[in-house]
Amino acid sequence: MAARAALLAVAMALSCAAAAEAAVGVNWGTLSSHRAPPEVVVGLLRENRIGKVKLFDADPGVLRALARSGIQVMVGLTNGELAGVAGSPAAADAWVAQNVSQHVGRGGVDIRYIAVGNEPFLTSYQSQFQSYIIPAMTNIQQSLVKANLASYVKLVVPCNADAYEGSVPSQGVFRTELTQIMTQIASYLSSNGAPFVVNIYPFLSLYQNSDFPQDYAFFEGSTHPLVDGANVYYNAFDGNFDTLISALSKIGYGQLPIAIGEVGWPTQGAPSANLTAARAFNQGLINRVMSNKGTPLRPGVPPADVYLFGLLDEEEKSVLPGNFERHWGIFSFDGQAKYPLNLGLGNPVLKNAKEVPYLPSRWCVANPARSLDEASNHLKLACDTADCTTLYYGGSCYGIGQKGNVSFAFNSYYQRQKQDPKSCDFDGNGMITYLDPSIGECRFLVAIDDSKSSAVASCGGGCCAVFCGVSVLTLWVFMYLRMMGSV
Repeated sequence: MAARAALLAVAMALSCAAAAEAAVGVNWGTLSSHRAPPEVVVGLLRENRIGKVKLFDADPGVLRALARSGIQVMVGLTNGELAGVAGSPAAADAWVAQNVSQHVGRGGVDIRYIAVGNEPFLTSYQSQFQSYIIPAMTNIQQSLVKANLASYVKLVVPCNADAYEGSVPSQGVFRTELTQIMTQIASYLSSNGAPFVVNIYPFLSLYQNSDFPQDYAFFEGSTHPLVDGANVYYNAFDGNFDTLISALSKIGYGQLPIAIGEVGWPTQGAPSANLTAARAFNQGLINRVMSNKGTPLRPGVPPADVYLFGLLDEEEKSVLPGNFERHWGIFSFDGQAKYPLNLGLGNPVLKNAKEVPYLPSRWCVANPARSLDEASNHLKLACDTADCTTLYYGGSCYGIGQKGNVSFAFNSYYQRQKQDPKSCDFDGNGMITYLDPSIGECRFLVAIDDSKSSAVASCGGGCCAVFCGVSVLTLWVFMYLRMMGSV
């Protein structure tokens, strides 16, 4: 028994060392019709030494690709699944068996967290998910206990920053209708060694409020600092973070660890969304986190983890909040770095995805032999299905002219249809070309051939990249002790 305890202690020490090295993770969203094969994306993660990834569901193909990668994973119980799991312990057992138990173990996936819902307390949801959270957590926790995974896989509830409010950080409180449930959640998190997960978006504060000081959204200091008694805040992130700390303190959990579930800056789709701003924000955020400076209410204590949003662009996201919603990625949809960024994980800049299985290099453009006015009538039809957000103000293709707009729309539709020749007809107004029609920074994409996706990650027979022997070893040791009945 003593030997087993010592072995587990060594493994957990190694795990802590790995976590400290990989404090910055990413959100891997998959709302795209141009999805790179999961094994290509996992290769991208490993190439960039990204050791933590947050998923919004528990896609089996993604999880298979993450097996043996050494990457720590947060899987998601979606908002749509909450009611079923909350109302049935059997449904919770089935969910855990299908999405967790079958993937962990030696040679499996290092699942550390289950996100119960995603921003379930958003004011726009009008409390429709609120009653499901605690029953769902209770049932999933019991299922983890039955599976002997409860001491390793923790539950969290990613919250939007609108769950709390305060004119200055010291006055931070949870919304009145959330005080009771936040106390219950915080109690669970504290008892189980899990962090409070919050999504913080200074970009949205700037986008939604014309009076918001632009320099306060970044990390280079502000000419409009927020003064809160003896504390002075020079950026919105710190102010928001400490508002949450105050809210947690008022319910008795002021020392609870906090992880940032989503934070980032889009590269187009709004006046303040561009490559320069995105790089400045994300690099400033990473530098601040890595400096361990903390905030006025938690000096010297950075967030437990920070998950950038997002890894890849997702052109199927809703544009109801704004066109920028499809352009949060630090990489384009095909894993190509948009700008230089040092994640603080060992590489000075981002590295591009390798072996991306593109479709052939051909595009659909407006037929020069036909009237441009006639071709323009088909633009809306193409854009109703395909992504044309880059054509609008704040987009990289804004201002390329009528012919360019039509050709971009036609090509976006054509690529979404996997280059089906019929999809480039448009009543004779479209034509296929083998010459790249991209214009300056306006890139005419070539879609990914998703039929080339492998069902199994190509991680080889040994350990993967820099993670060999650290978090994988931790998982193996834990699973061994679990089978021996020691944990």
